[in-house]
Amino acid sequence: MPIAYLDLPSGISGDMFLGCLIDAGFAVEALRAAIGALKLPGEEYRIEARTVMKGPLRATLADIQTSEAHAHRHLADIAGMIGGADLPERVKRDAIATFERLARAEAKVHDTTPDRIHFHEVGAMDAIIDIVGSCAGVDHLGIEKVFASPLPLSAGWTKSEHGQIPLPAPATLELLAEARAPTRPGPAAGEWVTPTGAALVCQLATFGQPAMTLERIGTGAGRKDPGWPNIARLWVGAAAGGGGPAGKLVQLETNIDDMNPQLYAAVSEKLFAAGAKDVWFTPIHMKKNRPAVLLAALGNAAQEEALAQVMLEETTTLGVRVHGIEHRHEAGRAMVTLETRHGRIRGKVKVHNGRPAAITPEYDDVAALAGRLHVPVKEVLDAASAAAHRHLEGLRASEGGGGASAHP
Repeated sequence: MPIAYLDLPSGISGDMFLGCLIDAGFAVEALRAAIGALKLPGEEYRIEARTVMKGPLRATLADIQTSEAHAHRHLADIAGMIGGADLPERVKRDAIATFERLARAEAKVHDTTPDRIHFHEVGAMDAIIDIVGSCAGVDHLGIEKVFASPLPLSAGWTKSEHGQIPLPAPATLELLAEARAPTRPGPAAGEWVTPTGAALVCQLATFGQPAMTLERIGTGAGRKDPGWPNIARLWVGAAAGGGGPAGKLVQLETNIDDMNPQLYAAVSEKLFAAGAKDVWFTPIHMKKNRPAVLLAALGNAAQEEALAQVMLEETTTLGVRVHGIEHRHEAGRAMVTLETRHGRIRGKVKVHNGRPAAITPEYDDVAALAGRLHVPVKEVLDAASAAAHRHLEGLRASEGGGGASAHP
């Protein structure tokens, strides 16, 4: 599966992210279909894309036009709209999580709680289209993991629903602070990172530049025309060494004997968010026969510092050991959509020696669908496993020796 790197020389907004994805191959028709699943009033929005020049460079401008004015929606309204749509579970999960990030940031800025926040600009239809569309684009292109460069921030002032506010926008700063996002000085005074753009990057991306083999570049256009090309670029390709021995890895580990076990789940989540390929906990006994846990994480060498910081900040440990691993052998991977009687579920295809070897339903999709339908998880998993078997047989029957190239 491909990975992607968001190169942000001039910042990011929701429509710039969409422009990158469209330019990289996310068809406008597919974007319209994803937004159509939300059952929004069709006469209130229009989605177009066109090629523009930003200085000497070609880019794609995602042109979202809406007639809706000053809509005030609560988080529950938006989550219900997205959750009830006929969209892949990954898209719904990421889109709702992006709005939850926005709600937490707005709540902190305005000294209230996320459930009481009335979304103003970010709850308007164009922001809903930007967020759901961007999540759908990442899924549609089969991008397994997104990485991002530091975000450019500059001073200045802007108008908002609450009046004149300083830049960077308070909600943008809260979003970046929560994600511990790296920043750098912006190219000039003004707003180069919008709250919607910040929320999307913080939800979908890990910060850092990966080692990768480039396959195509998607260039998205901003609306402003400063004295430089106002663009964002999405580099799409394969992780370095993804087809055989992978690039150099590191294994970080530490022994912990004095931490509340309830915190381990959060540590694991943050390690995965920081780029870990795997995280595990092993029961051990330390000196004086004290029971303890060995926490370990596996990741690319480029993520060593980020993973170490999570362990040092999120646990009680005083030190982290690092072991170098020259490479590991990996099977190829691809994602497919499995049609079951309960709904659509993603499946991960294992490709070995150029042929599809197995398909495993994504458990998170299974659990989310079961919860939404109020049926046992095992029932949905059994249906997904049967669909995976049928899909695998279909891939094998239709392949012409290319196995891995048999995309859904």
